[in-house]
Amino acid sequence: MFQKFLGGKTAIVTGSNSGIGLGVAHRLAMAGADIVLNSFTDRDEDHALAESLAREHGVAVRYIGADMSKGDECRALIERAGRCDILVNNAGIQHVAPIPDFPAEKWDAIIAINLSSAFHTTAAALPLMRAAGWGRIVNIASAHGLTASAFKSAYVAAKHGIIGLSKVTALETAREPITCNAVCPGYVLTPLVEAQIPDTMKEYGMDRDEVIQKVMLERQPSKEFVTVEQLGDTTAFLCSDAAAQITGTTISVDGGWTAM
Repeated sequence: MFQKFLGGKTAIVTGSNSGIGLGVAHRLAMAGADIVLNSFTDRDEDHALAESLAREHGVAVRYIGADMSKGDECRALIERAGRCDILVNNAGIQHVAPIPDFPAEKWDAIIAINLSSAFHTTAAALPLMRAAGWGRIVNIASAHGLTASAFKSAYVAAKHGIIGLSKVTALETAREPITCNAVCPGYVLTPLVEAQIPDTMKEYGMDRDEVIQKVMLERQPSKEFVTVEQLGDTTAFLCSDAAAQITGTTISVDGGWTAM
């Protein structure tokens, strides 16, 4: 699959200095795309990561810091990149609490980073895609964009919103060579999730396998984590010519979670 079919394209991936975003960036780079990495920090290691990715895949890679909670910085990210053939809206945060106890500032931050940021980057990217005559927008949603869990009001609301935004974007670009889709992962094994396992083992008095099977993957029928490589492959497919007529839809990568 990973011929250089994205050679000459530039992909901006938000929230991409670790986890899902970094996995997606690797796969798009393997397919030949130049990459713009992003997070809210601006550290030497962020730029070193970009240099490492460039060496590994033989493409141009830049790191541009931008706070995805701020609309003007979201738009500035696209403007600073100068080109955006592929936009992957991945940045996200989480907080868990019952609605009466959910801190208002956490709600505002989750809606801003998980939903509003995608609106701002899309608004800035579409004119560049139209000028180039081609574009792909892939919004990383979640199984929680299609279903719900208690205590995750802001996250679920934001991910449902991302799916709605994807559909509207697809309708507004339907007569153009631009597509927009949402990818809906289930539980993904990222460094952040991996780091949670020891504490969860202590909390429940379980061994590692029990925590994974009975706690983390309780709602995932396959009882296997989604990998960042699988999400990267899915994103790359949506950027390929084979997916030119796939737009305004969701692709679930969730081990059967939303089939229940």
